[in-house]
Amino acid sequence: MNANLTLILVASSLIGAGVYLILERSLTRVLVGLVMMSNGVNLLFMIASGPAGNAPVIGSTDLDDMADPLPQALVLTAIVITLGTVAFLLAMAHRSWQLNGNDDVQDDVEDAAIRRLALADEASDSHDLSMSATEEDAATDEVYEEEGTTA
Repeated sequence: MNANLTLILVASSLIGAGVYLILERSLTRVLVGLVMMSNGVNLLFMIASGPAGNAPVIGSTDLDDMADPLPQALVLTAIVITLGTVAFLLAMAHRSWQLNGNDDVQDDVEDAAIRRLALADEASDSHDLSMSATEEDAATDEVYEEEGTTA
């Protein structure tokens, strides 16, 4: 199978630029990155499917001349999924623009607290609560085992 190096480089640059844009805070950049990455993956599917051939519906008896319909079906499915995701991201960006006047995604308060605790190398309160709940559950299980009943 001969793959066109130019198409492979174009697909890899689309995917690389798409990943870079998805990591941004602006929802419009995330949207453009998603479209670029999707187009790069679709292009890779078409590159991997091989050269064009005869339609399998026509009924050519030579299997070497027939095109594989599976990659085409996968690309069509990916296009539909991308369209739905783009519509969802556009709705989120529009709503964010209406509420905040920009489409930047802000840090969550809990994420900032977890980052602060991680930098200070401390455990959070929820970790302590989960540990005490686990100890209470173990003590309750021991009581049930001594009585011969189940919880």
